[in-house]
Amino acid sequence: MNTENLRTFLLLVKLKNFTRVAEHLFVAQSTVTNRIAELERETGVRLLRRETRNVALTEEGKTFYEYARRIAEMEDACLSAVKGGVRQIRLGATNAVYEGALKDLILKGIEKGNAYRVTLGHTAEILEMLWDGLLDAAYVYQSVKRVGYKCTPFSEDELVFLVRADKNTFPNGISRGQLPELPCAMCNFSLAEIGSYLRELFPAGHVFPFEVDNSNKVKDYLAAGLGYAFLPRGIVKQELASGLLTEIKPLDFDRMKILSYRVCRAEGEERYL
Repeated sequence: MNTENLRTFLLLVKLKNFTRVAEHLFVAQSTVTNRIAELERETGVRLLRRETRNVALTEEGKTFYEYARRIAEMEDACLSAVKGGVRQIRLGATNAVYEGALKDLILKGIEKGNAYRVTLGHTAEILEMLWDGLLDAAYVYQSVKRVGYKCTPFSEDELVFLVRADKNTFPNGISRGQLPELPCAMCNFSLAEIGSYLRELFPAGHVFPFEVDNSNKVKDYLAAGLGYAFLPRGIVKQELASGLLTEIKPLDFDRMKILSYRVCRAEGEERYL
């Protein structure tokens, strides 16, 4: 399968317009059309739906997209590895682990002359990239066992209850029963233990005013003074130090401890952060 066709397909999914893709690649629009048609002939399925002003993936196209993306990334990784010179260390992490523990180590590594390629995503996506050989190491909240790989504890944090400092009406602490009455944001960390912990603190079916799967977006919610949220302390250390956010002490429930892990091939363990 021609990787040039795959890359054209990936760009078309991103730009959603044949004309824009042709302009971006400096080719005729018919060339873009032919490349997509060739992919559809090879796969035997329709990958895209042509709409009035753009295109959309079919169900088969959505499946094909994930494989096309991995093939393109593997080609890039292969070329980078064989060209020599300074090799990028390819790391993947969830946003919370990156912000809370990994970022400072990467910045120090860059100062020492190392080069990194960092991918942020959900745990399942990051681990899948590691299994596919697209990453050298993954930093996630999940402990995993897989032949040929080693999983070791990387960092420890805890979930704390936060609010903008000038909006804190609980200077002496907060009880579990008061939580459902507050405008709390919910961050989906894709970690079952956190989900269980939060479900115990809030009633079943509780509606949150803001739900998001990126911890940085929860920080935006807090900084705007819109309400409260649980976040790992490590990702708000700067906001706590500056006095923008403050931590509210739990009175009748415990803070949850959170462990993150580094997963990499066993023979390469000593090379990564």
